[in-house]
Amino acid sequence: MTIHYSKAHFLLSVANLTQLPPDNGIEIAFVGRSNAGKSSVLNRLTQQKHLARVSTTPGRTQLINYFVIDETRRLVDLPGYGYAKVPPKIKQDWTKLLDQYFQTRQSLKGLIVVMDIRHPLREGDQQILNWCHQCNLPVHILLNKADKLSNGEIKQTLQTVKNALGAYANPISCQSFSAAKGKGVEELHKTLDAWYTAN
Repeated sequence: MTIHYSKAHFLLSVANLTQLPPDNGIEIAFVGRSNAGKSSVLNRLTQQKHLARVSTTPGRTQLINYFVIDETRRLVDLPGYGYAKVPPKIKQDWTKLLDQYFQTRQSLKGLIVVMDIRHPLREGDQQILNWCHQCNLPVHILLNKADKLSNGEIKQTLQTVKNALGAYANPISCQSFSAAKGKGVEELHKTLDAWYTAN
């Protein structure tokens, strides 16, 4: 079955887990530092310029945003993390929200972690990876903004990140990506297709 990501449309935004839609079907979540380009990745994936709101102010996404692909498949845009100007109380709330979501959401089958390829595996990224390790949740890392580096630098960074992933026991993979140029979209599609169609 072909999955038509371009058909994705907004469902709802939730501020806490009690507002989540029914926990059935399959959902794949996207998360990343506030300036890693997560919204641009979602827009590139779905071939829609305005599906996910791209803000000039990092840290703007403070809700969990749900997008429906079809009757059984959803994309989830999680709050960004790591933005210094966000008040500590909001950071604490985000941390608690994400931790509970990863621990309890049965329909969550995989997590796409968006990182800036120039600054991968920062503290917040590692916290996310540790949560997924504890939950045995599959992870696919998108090293976004690859258009900012040379091919040699991309290969070197990919290898460095892959070497670091040996510390985790859950299924985890990574690729380079450029939301600006559209490079890496087919590889991302293959990963998502596998998660959405797995029994």
